[in-house]
Amino acid sequence: MALKALVAFGSRDALIGFEVFLGRPAVDPSLMVIGLNHRTAPVAVRERFWISESRRLEALQELVQAEGVEEVIVLATCNRTEFLLWASDPGLAANSVLRLLSSQYGLKLCEWKHFYRLLDEKALLHIFQVTSSLDSMVLGEPQIVSQVKGAWQQAQKVGSTGRFLDAVLQKALTVSKRVRNETAIGNSAVSVPRAAVELARQVLGTLENKRVLVLGAGKMSELSARYLVSQGARSVCLINRTYEHAVELAKNLGGSAAPFEERWQHMAEVDIVISSTSCPHTVLNCDEAVAIMTKRGKRPLVVVDVALPRDIDPSVREVEGIFLYDLDDLEKVVQHNAGEREAAALEAQKIVEEEARGFRRKLLAEYVVPTIVALRSRLDEICRQELESFKQECGPFSKDEDALLGDVAGRITRRIAGSLARELKEVPEKTEQEQMTVAVQRLFHLEKAEKALAGTSI
Repeated sequence: MALKALVAFGSRDALIGFEVFLGRPAVDPSLMVIGLNHRTAPVAVRERFWISESRRLEALQELVQAEGVEEVIVLATCNRTEFLLWASDPGLAANSVLRLLSSQYGLKLCEWKHFYRLLDEKALLHIFQVTSSLDSMVLGEPQIVSQVKGAWQQAQKVGSTGRFLDAVLQKALTVSKRVRNETAIGNSAVSVPRAAVELARQVLGTLENKRVLVLGAGKMSELSARYLVSQGARSVCLINRTYEHAVELAKNLGGSAAPFEERWQHMAEVDIVISSTSCPHTVLNCDEAVAIMTKRGKRPLVVVDVALPRDIDPSVREVEGIFLYDLDDLEKVVQHNAGEREAAALEAQKIVEEEARGFRRKLLAEYVVPTIVALRSRLDEICRQELESFKQECGPFSKDEDALLGDVAGRITRRIAGSLARELKEVPEKTEQEQMTVAVQRLFHLEKAEKALAGTSI
């Protein structure tokens, strides 16, 4: 009986632990997800483990060569940091991720509780849910699809992904498309810009004739600016570290642009600030905020920080007259307005679970292919040996008789192999399937193929 042991990673408070089996000659490859998101960690923790694009490349290159890891994709957004792994040994792979997080990001023991570890069917279901926007802060938001695609493409460029994760991600995107086509999950989604506007209205009452400053020229900045204009904002000024990018976006939106160094001057004049830069440091600290409010007098300033890591020092919240909101505050607004999409989410969840079950069966069937191929080869060998022995004892036979005997032997081989193949492929649980596969290998003296799925297709 194999001994079960929990990997020394995380705590009972995390979403799920996973088990590895000790006492076996080998650990079978597994799909695994390790990560944290807006459900398990506040923004202060998420920003500590957010991985920038350049560091993502380094992480991919390091992990794909690490113990237990065959393939890896890193998904990093403002709401999640996740490692998608095809692991030859889940325990070793988890420890490799732990070493990376500890050495590069200073992971502490008390922070493990924020991470979840999902294995096999739970990992597959999670990937499908994430890509279908069922695990997003904004239920039904479309940005996650492009983010997943981007993470996948980055891994492909580095060479850290292969046929297994490629197959999983391709299927996840197909499932996401089906969810959007067959449900209303994306209808009336409370987007981050919309949530930001609701918070601004709570302070200012109306957006009519309000002046807006948008820091950053990325997708979130563009979406925020467009929505604010549609809600009555009088003018929008865009500021970015690369001035040319701000000018280009301003032209598209009918707004103005200003150099990054002038951000404090404009903050003293506008009513709303939306900040979504990729700066490695804060763009507004407490002392700067005090100076800005001194110039503004008693006019309130709404500052919405949608960046990760955060653009605005949290201490700015203490400055009188400034109403600072971050991603955690936006999530509260989003959850408050999520009721109207719950029915669509239930429909979407059924689709995701159905697709995950089907794809899981396909993966399980793939696992036994090498054993089935080896079994057929072994049975062919046995039949050939016995047939030759029979011919020598009872022959000679005519050409037609030889052909008939060969045909009968082939049918016997196919009948036995086909029956065993169906049984192995239709076993619903991986552990039981592994046990049956090992039993077949022992009974027929088959060598366990280490290159389990080489030459097969998912």
